[in-house]
Amino acid sequence: MDIELEVETEKMRTERLGILGKKVGMTRFFTETGEVLPVTVIEAGPCPIVQVKTKENDGYEAIQIGFGQKRDKLVKKPERGHFKKGNVQPVKVLREIRTEGIDISKIEQPITVKIFAPGELVDVTGISKGKGFAGVVKRWHFRGGDATHGAETHRAPGSIGASSFPSRVVKGLRMAGRMGGDRVTVQNLTVVKVDPNRNLLLIKGSVPGPNNGIIMIRKAVKQ
Repeated sequence: MDIELEVETEKMRTERLGILGKKVGMTRFFTETGEVLPVTVIEAGPCPIVQVKTKENDGYEAIQIGFGQKRDKLVKKPERGHFKKGNVQPVKVLREIRTEGIDISKIEQPITVKIFAPGELVDVTGISKGKGFAGVVKRWHFRGGDATHGAETHRAPGSIGASSFPSRVVKGLRMAGRMGGDRVTVQNLTVVKVDPNRNLLLIKGSVPGPNNGIIMIRKAVKQ
């Protein structure tokens, strides 16, 4: 492999490193030119590396990171042993990040917001807000029926079944049901500001989930 290509490949692998955080809320940010940007404030890290998984022991390479302190009385015995083995304090949330081809010894411990820089693109993953049971108009943006001229169905889904073949409702048909509460990733959001002293990230635009929701911020894969 060409040396320059090898360096670029290693850089791409390293860029998938991420950090766990908590969504604080949204606000406005004024740039030096006076432009007003809508930003989401995220309290991210520091995230200790709780466990290192290897191909020999686990079949794949990854690191397990944690976020948020957990009260000692709430830690179960199996968890206590897990954290003791990793030589870290108990944390509330654990997540894995794949690290194929990355030298673990070069990763700063714990992981902080310093891995990001203003202007950088990131992918943000979180659990979207639950909306409860929703009809097809709200859930799938169906047009709905006519409002006048004797129409009796306004927000109904319409026909859902086939005729004699296959004589059943086809899988995946868009119908009414539970809306939200899904794992959602928003790609290519811009980092506006990094505040290492307060462990804060300001990201342009909105991110999935409610305030105080746990989210994962990773360097963008489709830059």
